This record gives sequence, structure tokens and C-alpha cells, in this order.
Amino acid sequence: MADILFKEESYKIIGACFEVHKALGHGFKEVVYKDALEIEFARIGYFYQREKLYDIYYRDQKLKHCFAADFVVLDNIILEVKAADYIGEPYLKQTLNYLKASGLRLGLVLNFGAPSFEYQRVVF
Repeated sequence: MADILFKEESYKIIGACFEVHKALGHGFKEVVYKDALEIEFARIGYFYQREKLYDIYYRDQKLKHCFAADFVVLDNIILEVKAADYIGEPYLKQTLNYLKASGLRLGLVLNFGAPSFEYQRVVF
């Protein structure tokens, strides 16, 4: 059986997300959930970077545009925060592309927009 990548860390991150969703419910814009997550990550002692920029390269040339990961937690896990009806395929593909560009291996798509908090792991 394969080991789950960053199992304990993911568990704590998801727990923090449940706390945010429990307190705020659904219906806010993404930025509100991101603000609340910053408080939760500080509470659990997890280092994070919000809106971390990553360059994109094509044929060894840096492109004019980059992407900003909503969060990078513990320098290893990309978080993509959504406030949508459900986690759709475009969000999963977007997170996979972020992993490719960043060189990281684990992404979590976090959806605060549904009546119940939902998430999905994306591994590269």
C-alpha cells in the first residue's frame, strides 16, 4: 500500500478548513475564507505563504505572466481556495498545472461554497 503524501500535514490543514467552514458557513467570497485560513494556520503553527508567485517557463524561457498560488503551506502543499457549488474538473486541472509549474507534488482544492465543506487532493 502506498504512503499518503503529507498525510499528517494534510489532516491538520483540512481540520483548519472545517473550523473555518463551521464558523462562517458558505456564501462568502473566496477572499473571506483565505483571511480566516490565515488565522487558523497561525493558530496551529503552520508556516504559509499567501498568493505566492511562481514563474512559468516555455522552452527554457520565462514567460511574461506567472501564477499565484492561493497558499503554499509548509513549503510543500499548494492550496487552491474556491467558493463554488462543487469542485469541478477545471479546478483540478488548474491545481495540477500549478504543481507542474512549482515543482511541488501535492495540491488541495478546498471548496467553501457548498453547504458542506469539501476538498480534493491532487498529486503530481
